[in-house]
Amino acid sequence: MTPQRFRSSSVRDALAQAREALGPSALVLGTRLVPSSGWRGWLGGREVEVSAFAPSGVSENRRSRDAATAHPAHAPATTSRVPVTDSLVARLMATGLDRELAESVVEAIPQGRRRDVSQGQIREALATCLAPIATRGTALGDVNVFIGPPGVGKTTTIAKIAAQARARGERRYRLVAADGYRVGAVEQLRLYADIIGSPFVVARTPDEVTGAVTSSRLPVLVDTPGLSPANEEAGAFFAALSTLPAVHTHLVVPGGTTPRDFDRIWDRFALAGADRVVISKVDEAETVMPLVRALHERDVPVSLIGLGQRVPEDLVEGEPEMIAACLLGQVPVVHA
Repeated sequence: MTPQRFRSSSVRDALAQAREALGPSALVLGTRLVPSSGWRGWLGGREVEVSAFAPSGVSENRRSRDAATAHPAHAPATTSRVPVTDSLVARLMATGLDRELAESVVEAIPQGRRRDVSQGQIREALATCLAPIATRGTALGDVNVFIGPPGVGKTTTIAKIAAQARARGERRYRLVAADGYRVGAVEQLRLYADIIGSPFVVARTPDEVTGAVTSSRLPVLVDTPGLSPANEEAGAFFAALSTLPAVHTHLVVPGGTTPRDFDRIWDRFALAGADRVVISKVDEAETVMPLVRALHERDVPVSLIGLGQRVPEDLVEGEPEMIAACLLGQVPVVHA
């Protein structure tokens, strides 16, 4: 059976459309965010698209109506999978999880506990499934470089890290602005450094940035311009940083980034050698599921999660439990 697609403003409504058209036993293949139809899409509007089909066990009347697109070879094997009609799977999909991840979560919960499962147990099971894309205990190193397009939250992320370390009484960070392009961003980072009490350096050449890093006795956070390494001058900065030992390079992307946009950003900054991702602006995203799926497919770990604009509170490490909470819409309130 060729999958049919149903669109709506929410997963719940799109699923309702699918079941009305295909029957209560409709099998959902996946969900994703897509541009809205018409002028709303041109203005950046998005809606949910659900792909579904009716299994071979539907009524004869419904099957004859869809006969023109039916093909038994397309029916997926279900012998080892949790039925999509499971109420818990549907419940998880209603929160924004795609079908594959929702079924993996259900499979991680013992059969006898699924009827009365708590939110905590669901979050724990989801965290287990997300463990491969977490950098538990290794989020930051001695030298941390933050890259990404303009406006994604690199400077704010650095300020949050430094401020949290200061609030906890840990070693201070040295803040390095490797940016000769964004005067406003340099001054913003300088202001944060003054407030936090962190050493601050502006490095306007590749030699200056390597000198600022190698001469520091403190761990370092390096802010970079939102330019691709393909840019000649920006590429020289990234090339200089790549020669330093034990560098952690964090690509910062907003939580609402679509898989297609993530692929484009990842490829654009590939020469910078990012080895982890900071998910920023989670508070502005309808769901982070499409981005998490893209990270899983590329096997890219999450180092940090930006929950909002508050400095220093709204930043947590990319532990499985935190990623799970964001996916379930249970973003925690963090106190400094």
